[in-house]
Amino acid sequence: MEDDAPVIYGLEFQARALTAQTAETDAIRFLVGTQSLKFDNQIHIIDFDDENNIINKNVLLHRAGEILHIGASPADKAVLTTCYHKTSDSRVVSCAAVWRMPSDWETGSHESPDDSAHNPQTLELLCHLDDSAHSNVACVLWEPMGDGKRVISLADNHALLWDLQESSTQATVSSSATLEGKGQLKFTSGKWSPHHSCSQLATANDTAIRGWDLRTMRQIYCIENAHGQLVRDLDFNPNRQYYLSSCGDDCKVKFWDVRNVQEPVKTLEEHSHWVWSVRYNHSHDQLVLTASSDSRLILSNMVSISSEPFGHLVDDEELSEGEDNHQEEKGKEPLQDSVVSTYEEHEDSVYAAEWSSADPWLFASLSYDGRLVINRVPRALKYRILL
Repeated sequence: MEDDAPVIYGLEFQARALTAQTAETDAIRFLVGTQSLKFDNQIHIIDFDDENNIINKNVLLHRAGEILHIGASPADKAVLTTCYHKTSDSRVVSCAAVWRMPSDWETGSHESPDDSAHNPQTLELLCHLDDSAHSNVACVLWEPMGDGKRVISLADNHALLWDLQESSTQATVSSSATLEGKGQLKFTSGKWSPHHSCSQLATANDTAIRGWDLRTMRQIYCIENAHGQLVRDLDFNPNRQYYLSSCGDDCKVKFWDVRNVQEPVKTLEEHSHWVWSVRYNHSHDQLVLTASSDSRLILSNMVSISSEPFGHLVDDEELSEGEDNHQEEKGKEPLQDSVVSTYEEHEDSVYAAEWSSADPWLFASLSYDGRLVINRVPRALKYRILL
């Protein structure tokens, strides 16, 4: 068996929502949400058996509608959020809800998927994260290091911080921020920062990126024309608190130091169509995944702007106070950035890519035709990073 060979799983419906199951650190598990207009939509629980290189799946019904976005609780592996389309009074609105998996979902037999497929279990609704004032939810973000009690929803031009009560069957808005300005302002995506005690949020609307302080719900920075066209996704570097990546419809991936937002620190121009997703590796922040509607997934080694630009750990203060002197002192240039691999197992737009929560060398990508591909970081690079 070739170690780096991809493993492919096909869903019967179209799909664009993918997340790693954050609270599950033992099993390699991803959740995929489907987008079908005609049939009951589903959550596929994908377990990857690393030793045998096979995928086991369980299916839960999501009768509420087509799933646009999915998020997993950082604290409870049975709990997840979805944003979904629902038709009301002949217009389509995007809603959001918190769900619990049935306690015995794992009893669905792995061996004969045909049997369990005839009788899938249904997700249990815990609470809705929308009301008549805030419909059209773009995404729901869990507090990254949290106890699973706080989520943010981005709905039209509002960022709402929800408190999920003890029972978690009730959600209340504890604070909110509003996009001010001319025209139809609405958020397209966002990312809750894992730094600064989880007190900051980055959001994208149109071509701009904004930073918010969640304690005051005020804007702390704004990158006006971050991309030439719509910004699709954001991600924070897990090891460098001021570093943020973004991607968009101008086919570019950009890396920012939010203390100085005039210019990006680096720009990648490897994709030939819209870039839908950008993800830093949780353990090795030089590894960055990008997914695009050019049907490709690209793994880049952005080592010069990582926490180990000289091949060893350097802290942010040391770097920012004059990167030039620092390099001269070391007598070493930062290592070179490069594209590690371009993955072409997809035949349709790749809407999402996620690193596994349990294995830092493993990642999944999902294209609109329902194809999920699991890949590994090439062994040679893995050993170079580790040794």
